[in-house]
Amino acid sequence: MDDITGGPRHVALLVETSNSYARGLLAGVRRYMDTHPGWSIYLAEHSRHETDLSWLDGWRGDGVIARIENRATAERVRRLGLPAVDLSAAYLTPELPCVETDDDLIARWAVDHFAERGLRNFAFCGDARFGWSVKRGERYAYHVGTLRHESHEFRIEPSGTLADDRLALARWLLGLPKPVGVLACYDIAGQEVLEACKIAGLAVPDSVAVLGVDNDELMCNLTTPALSSIQPDTIGTGLLAASLLDQMMAGVPLPPRLHLIPPLRVVTRQSTDILAVTDPVVARALQLIRDKADEGIPVAVIQRQVGLSRRALDLRFLRFLGRTVHDEITRVRMERLADLLIRTDWTLPQLAERLHFSHAEYMGVAFKKYSGKSPGEYRRANRSVTNA
Repeated sequence: MDDITGGPRHVALLVETSNSYARGLLAGVRRYMDTHPGWSIYLAEHSRHETDLSWLDGWRGDGVIARIENRATAERVRRLGLPAVDLSAAYLTPELPCVETDDDLIARWAVDHFAERGLRNFAFCGDARFGWSVKRGERYAYHVGTLRHESHEFRIEPSGTLADDRLALARWLLGLPKPVGVLACYDIAGQEVLEACKIAGLAVPDSVAVLGVDNDELMCNLTTPALSSIQPDTIGTGLLAASLLDQMMAGVPLPPRLHLIPPLRVVTRQSTDILAVTDPVVARALQLIRDKADEGIPVAVIQRQVGLSRRALDLRFLRFLGRTVHDEITRVRMERLADLLIRTDWTLPQLAERLHFSHAEYMGVAFKKYSGKSPGEYRRANRSVTNA
């Protein structure tokens, strides 16, 4: 729509409202609009599977932000002939800029999460209807392969009743080597895996550890046990998409490149609360680290408790976990700090005292080295997603 009158820019948001990931994208767009007013938004409610875009007939606007998950939507957007940004991993409109969650990094984090718990069997539960699920499955198999293990895969392909699909999933789970770590392509699939484990009589997390994606608080805590999940940066994804569209509507030519947004964190709940290590010495040391990490337990204390030299203990840790005892202590302490940054309003000196760091400055430097963000940056990013 011509903006010669100085009126608002009219922007269509072809993004579903039925799940937390998409709502996070919309919150990111809203965040951009808070500092860049002058947009008039057009949004119709729809789900992942049902997209009625007939309201676009006759619509005259200035730009589009869309999750283009199927060819019908791709053709709709093309026919509009407006500046547009895609938010889908399906990548059906390569002529447009695309902003998408980094599925390779999600897959790698999932493999690391299971490997850190001593798991050596890996599986993926995907949904064949979505390109991002297929991509996550492929990258998950790749990263499992780098550890010289095999990834087993189950693809949800609804063909009968929900009960029939769940029974098929239960049979697949029964046939997997145990204990096994299962990455579900998103939290709803993770819920299905947990319910199928009940049908199959499989203990979670002792026989099957389950990890979802999206960190949908409702879905993750609706299950029993609660579902661990990887939290994508949906706010950042939506915000960048809005920024790109604004530039395009202003006449700035942008290349049709893919912008990958890394996830924020792994939120550990009961569904992956497991230490599956066959070496009893390593298992004992890991338990000590978990129990005493807040106190800043030194490696020497762990050595004395398990009766091994540092070199001997490091060699066992490297064999089973791929890192030293000191590295594991650092990892656990940084994860505790990350959790407290999100859940509390404590100052850095208070956090340093709580976690027995000698100085808040040293703690901040160590956290930035570990996470890539300063404590303040990490808190702001994750609080933004939680509040949204």
